[in-house]
Amino acid sequence: MITLYSKATSNGRKASIMLEETALEYTVRPMALEKKEQKQNWYLAINPNGRVPCIVDDDGPGGQKVSVFESGAILQYLAEKSGKFLPKDGAARIEVLNWLYFAAGHVTHTGLCVHWQVRNRDSGQEHAHLNMWQEENNRVYGVLDRGLEGRDYLAHELSIADFAAYPWVYRYDMQEIELGKYPNVRDWLARVGDRPAVKRGLQVPPRDDDF
Repeated sequence: MITLYSKATSNGRKASIMLEETALEYTVRPMALEKKEQKQNWYLAINPNGRVPCIVDDDGPGGQKVSVFESGAILQYLAEKSGKFLPKDGAARIEVLNWLYFAAGHVTHTGLCVHWQVRNRDSGQEHAHLNMWQEENNRVYGVLDRGLEGRDYLAHELSIADFAAYPWVYRYDMQEIELGKYPNVRDWLARVGDRPAVKRGLQVPPRDDDF
């Protein structure tokens, strides 16, 4: 059994979407981030980084229990466990990994910085770097748009790269992105978002607010 420690944040949704898409059996342990539960010792023993998501697989390699943290690593682990959404070798695998790490290193980081700066602005706090991060975020959307030219998905076929990028691009409105400037991203967003497993994954675990 896989246990998912998460909350329905953009990073958390990467893992829940993948679990829904692969149909691997799992259970959810919602984390009370507002109470800093992710910083408690019991959780730090599972995930030294003290963030979500994290998974614990009771039936890991060789039948050993393993914990996997960092959303990109979780996606790759689940892909290899299920045999889905990541080619085993060759150029196709390299293409997926290119976009997976672009999503982890650029789409995620830049989107997160914009989110925090927008929240700070809207609550009357310091947000001096908002324009800088929004400029960088538009550059990232431009990269995605070029990459999606002539493709339905980031690496041609649906893959973990799409699941890594989608939950952040899904929040383009909060990032104040004019999606019409990026027609390939707009179409890709609708295409991925129309998948039943993606819709289910966005609600795991359910929450009233959003991030």
